[in-house]
This record gives sequence, structure tokens and C-alpha cells, in this order.
Amino acid sequence: MLRLALLTSLLATSAFAATADQWRNRAIYQLVTDRFATSDGSSPSCDTSQRQYCGGTWKGIVNKLDYIQNMGFDAIWISPIVANVEGNTSYGEAFHGYWTQDINSLNSHFGSADDLKALSSSLHSRGMYLMVDVVVNHMAGTSDPPNYSAFQPFSSQSNFHTECFVSNYDNQTEVEQCWLGDKNVPLVDLNTEDDNVVSTMNKWISTLVSDYSVDGVRIDTVKHVRKDFWPDFAKSAGVFTIGEVLDNRTDYVAAYTQVLDSVLDYPTWFPLVAAFQTTSGNLSALAATVQQAQGSYKNGQFMTGSFLENHDQPRFPSLCQDNALIKNAMTWPFVQDSVPILYYGQEQSYAGGSDPANREALWLSGYVENKPLVTHIKTLNAARKAAIAANSNFLTTGVKFLQTGSESTMAVSKSPMLTLLTNGGSSSTPSWTVADAGFQANEELVDVLTCNKMNADGNGGVTVQGSGGNPQVLMPTSALSKAGTACSDLATSGQASSAHSWVEGAANSLPVVAALVLAAWASQSSLIV
Repeated sequence: MLRLALLTSLLATSAFAATADQWRNRAIYQLVTDRFATSDGSSPSCDTSQRQYCGGTWKGIVNKLDYIQNMGFDAIWISPIVANVEGNTSYGEAFHGYWTQDINSLNSHFGSADDLKALSSSLHSRGMYLMVDVVVNHMAGTSDPPNYSAFQPFSSQSNFHTECFVSNYDNQTEVEQCWLGDKNVPLVDLNTEDDNVVSTMNKWISTLVSDYSVDGVRIDTVKHVRKDFWPDFAKSAGVFTIGEVLDNRTDYVAAYTQVLDSVLDYPTWFPLVAAFQTTSGNLSALAATVQQAQGSYKNGQFMTGSFLENHDQPRFPSLCQDNALIKNAMTWPFVQDSVPILYYGQEQSYAGGSDPANREALWLSGYVENKPLVTHIKTLNAARKAAIAANSNFLTTGVKFLQTGSESTMAVSKSPMLTLLTNGGSSSTPSWTVADAGFQANEELVDVLTCNKMNADGNGGVTVQGSGGNPQVLMPTSALSKAGTACSDLATSGQASSAHSWVEGAANSLPVVAALVLAAWASQSSLIV
């Protein structure tokens, strides 16, 4: 029992300080803190058009971690945590967290320092990671000229670039040194060429990560800060860094993979949406963009963040109401090289359009778990974990696109997984003929989305007839586990005892010292508690 107490203490209090490589096998659930869950479990009304605080908190997130973890996610990405503009503006309140005024204070609307530490501790006790969103590029004003004295710790006009609003995104100097926002809410651009500003920001991120045991940092508006600022900032953070570079050009975004661990894969997001938004979408353009990224990003697409929705873009069902197209598009982030990211509410079929409509309160859904897309996401996460367990090279082997014989279908190969996608829509009956699927001759396969079995042909290829325009994710039954949640009744392989497997997984997530303690403990324990 004493050893169990030691284990629990380690898991609950130890800062994971996760490296980029340790994020490789994660699946991230992105949420808007103010809109995810309230502290007391209440469900207040929340009119997105009003752009007001609705009452979500860090304590509320803790209370709903079962909901997130039950879908198979092992990391969350939360809104920026620092103090923002208070009161109403021309564009509502700063409920989203991106209008920084004081980097050294927390946003009290979300809770206290102890609440945030409790969230981090609760995640770590479950073997989950915490990613915090941060804004480096600017502070937010409520007038033009702004009241510089309201900004902390940068309260002098000399800490900022001279006012000019970005108008020409082809001029990189303007992108980096002019302001975002407008005269109503100017996003006052920090002078990140100034040594004092640089030093202050580097010390700040180091302290933030340490104080709240943060495992990863998502960085806003990365392209608006000079590239050579980022390496020291990332080093100061000491954890995984993933940057937002909102651009559709792989060559432009690739440059930022040289200065941060990772980027959100916006160049792939644009053709992903276009490919599945209509039945005439171009699947080949999606594959071509992936191949460009594989060749130009520092680490290919490994560890980049793949997503279909986020807080800055219209939800996909606001663009497309065909359920089959939605399921195909939602499948994509979970079956290729990147770290999958799901934006909260996708699983509940939320369909808000552009900001602010895409920032709905999740409590209005009732957090119902027996819904089609919740099940879809849970299955995709389970299939990905099974593939990782079955193939030690799964996370380091690049995805390939195989011929299917049709422009409306796509075959995505990442052994032992073969994903069959289509943009034919709900009324279509897709078929895929993949001669070089890579399976063993006559190997028994299962579509993990339906648990329907089939066999590869004598050459390891497959010919598959679909229905209702739905995607399929094929895996050998030998790659599934009887202890897993993906078609476990069809699995032909077992798994180590759940207790030992849990300890092994926890050890992979903890710092080295804690992992050594765990290993020593496990070697002497029968794990009967």
C-alpha cells in the first residue's frame, strides 16, 4: 500500500515536462475554457452572438475529464490562461482568452491558481497531458491609441512596434511588425526585437510551465513574430511547442518547423475541407499537399497538429450537412502522420459558423456519449492506439496513398491500418480496389468502424464495397487486442495484464526519475492492491 501511495503521489504531482517525441502518440481534445463546463455542473444559457463570458472554468474541466478520456483522448489544449481585457468592447468580452493585458496574472473568470494546478494534477493522475495556449505577439487595447499603462509588465510605448495595421500579407516585415485587430480593439504588437522584451517573455514562459506543470504549449500568431525569436522561447518553455501559422503554403509554413517543434497543419487543412465539403471535392489535391509537407517540414508531418475544426474557423457541418462526408472528413486526422486534434463539440455535431458562432457552450449538449460521432471518435482513437501497439514503427513511418481506381475514393496506407475514404456522399455506394494494400495473402481483416470482417486476396490486396458513402478503416484482426475497445471480440491477440500495461504507459509519460521509481516499484510488486 505504501508503494501504491508513492505511485499515486508521483502521478499526481510530477510535472511531465513532455518532449516533442512524447507527444507523438497523443490525441488532443481542444476546448474553449469558458464554454466547456461550469464549476457546479449548471447549464446557463450562452448566446454566442453576444460574445460574453458564459461561465466555464478550470474546475469544470476537471469534473468532465471522464467525458474526454472516455473518447480516448490523452491530452487537452485549453484557452490562454492569463489576465485579459475586462469589461465589454466593440467585439464583446475576452471570454476566449486571446486579449492579453497582464501576462503575470491569471484570468480570474476561469478560476484560481490552485484550480489550474488541480487541473494539471488531475490530468497527470490519469496519464494525460496539459497543453496551454499562449499569445506572444501582442497585448490587447480597448482604444486607439491604447492605454499602455494598462499592459503588464510592458507598460511603456517603447515596448511595442509603432502603430500600423497589417494590410499586405505578402510583406513579411509588415506581417511581423504591424498590428492585428483594428482601432476598436487594437492588438498592440510587442517589439520582439527588444532584448528586454525577449528576456521577459522567455522567463515568463519558463515560469508558467513550471508553476502549472504544463506539458505542451500552443503558440498563437507565430508568423507575426520574427522567426529567430522562437528557438530561445521554445528552449525556455522546455516542453513541446506547436505554433499556429495560418497559411495554405507548405513552403511558407515549413520554415517555422525549423524554429519550433511543430506547427498546426494549416496547409493540409485547406484541401481537407475542400475535399470533403462537396461530392465534387478534389481528393488528389489533399494527397499532393501531404506529400509536399512530408518533403518540406523538418520532421515531415510527424508531430504536426492535424485538425478539421478549431476556434478560428467555421465548423465543418456549417459548410456541409451530409453525414457521410462529415464522417469521412472527421476520420482524416486520426489515420495519418500527425497528432490528431478534435475541437470540442465536433463529437456532439455542433454546427456553428464563423467566430463567434463556433464557440458554443458544450453543457447545452448534455455531454451525451451514446451519439454516432462520439462513438466514431472513440473508435478512431482506439484504432490508432491499436495500430501504434501493433507496429513499433507506426509513428515514424510516413503515410502512403494507394491507387483505388476512382477519383471519388482514397486509400491511406499506414501499416497495419488501411483507411478507405470517399467524398461520394450519403447516397453513394463507393468501392475501392487496392491491389497493393500490403496485407498478408488472405489475411483476415476487419473494418473497425463497423466490425465487419473480410479477407485480403491472395496477393494481399483488397476489393471493398461500401455503403452510404461511409469511410472504412481496415486492420488485421491480429493487430487488435482482446483488452482493447476496437472490435475486441474479433481480436486474435491478447495483451499484458491491464495493471502492468497501465504502469508501463504511465512510466512513458513521467520524467526519467519518476519512471525509474515506477520501474523499481513494479518489479517488486504483484500489483494486487
